[in-house]
Amino acid sequence: MDFFLPSVKSKGGDHSNEGDLKWWQLSLIGVGCTIGTGFFLGSAIGIKITGPSIVISFILAAIGTYLVYNLLAKMTAEDPQDGSFCYYAKKAYGKWAGFSCGWNYWSSNILIMGSQLTALSILSQFWFPHIPLWIFATGYAVLSIGVVLTGNKGFDKVEDLLAVIKTAAIIMFILIAAAALFGLFNLETQEVYMPNSVDKLFPGGLKGFWSSLIYAFYAYGGIEVIGLMATRLKNKEDAPKAGVIMLILLVIVYVLSLGFAVILAAHGAFNDKESPFVTAMGQFKLDFFPHVFNAAIILAGFSTMTASLFGVTTLLVTLAEDGDAPKIFSKKIEKWKQLPLPSLGLAVVGLIASIITALLLPGKIYEYITTAAGILILFNWAFIILSGLKLVEMKVWGKTLSTLGIFLILAAVTGTLAEKSIRMGFFISIIVVLLIGLISVVLQKKVWNK
Repeated sequence: MDFFLPSVKSKGGDHSNEGDLKWWQLSLIGVGCTIGTGFFLGSAIGIKITGPSIVISFILAAIGTYLVYNLLAKMTAEDPQDGSFCYYAKKAYGKWAGFSCGWNYWSSNILIMGSQLTALSILSQFWFPHIPLWIFATGYAVLSIGVVLTGNKGFDKVEDLLAVIKTAAIIMFILIAAAALFGLFNLETQEVYMPNSVDKLFPGGLKGFWSSLIYAFYAYGGIEVIGLMATRLKNKEDAPKAGVIMLILLVIVYVLSLGFAVILAAHGAFNDKESPFVTAMGQFKLDFFPHVFNAAIILAGFSTMTASLFGVTTLLVTLAEDGDAPKIFSKKIEKWKQLPLPSLGLAVVGLIASIITALLLPGKIYEYITTAAGILILFNWAFIILSGLKLVEMKVWGKTLSTLGIFLILAAVTGTLAEKSIRMGFFISIIVVLLIGLISVVLQKKVWNK
């Protein structure tokens, strides 16, 4: 088996059924790739904007995520391909669609890796405040590259382990929060903030709720990597089941943990500098909790960053093989377990540039870039649904659900326009999309038509 890619060839019609993953393993990897700083930290911004109704935002985002993954899984089961969602976009709408989808995904994940790496460095200063951010950033980057160099099996094992640790941290919070609500801490004064009116449930109004959707969707980001890895299932037909179980696990831990958080702390107590779970535990004076959760957030961010690095390296090889990137990026080094060194090298260069940008630019500007990355991922999700509408046979109900998925994605994207603090991220994402689109038009006229 190749270092990154399964034994399925995107250009031919002879598909190998070789695979080494069981459906539950793919589900666990999915959880590991999904739970990151977008949930542990980003949800605090969502709570700040919309209050307790963030729980509803996460439920709606879960529905949208399921609709996207279900279509991706069906296309994978019917026609397993290395390029995953980009191949299906190309198959449905032509070469421009595959090219745009691939480079859109690559660009968004480069930005996300820089975002995660910067967050990891800042969080590490919780214990070591005098060590410069660039030292932490360099250390985590080297560790992430090391994990990717171990190949498929090493990546799977690390993601499995980190998935268990991250999920265990959230379950720990749920258990402690439940114990607190039942009065097991014997505090003289314990406040509970149950939203018993519409105003308390939606303190930010419709505008705040609308703007919070992007943070909920961002917390579910990661299904693209699962799409890329679904071809490695022993039974390709298990792809939908793997996605459903993954989402059920995520919805349970997300909704329960956020539900407890918003009733254990006042709406005004949450801020974007602290995890909402640490804020919620503030009144209970648990000295160990901030340290444990800070470590959990670092592991979550590292896991997501490594999954993104794995994903962009894998996809660039396929793009190069299909002519959507320079051929040099499809080259593999025989002596290094078929390592696609040029592809990994470009990802590392992009990662370094993203780190430098994160450390040099003011905080607000970098928040815009991070928001833009999230929007770019949602554009890929829209591509998945649009491809599914053309490639998958479905009845009226299936088409209705797909339309609902498009509506939810559009709601999340346009919601960034309603919030001034992240509005610029929308325009940055549009610039990236237009730039990729312009390049595809030029290639269409000068290269592909010939």
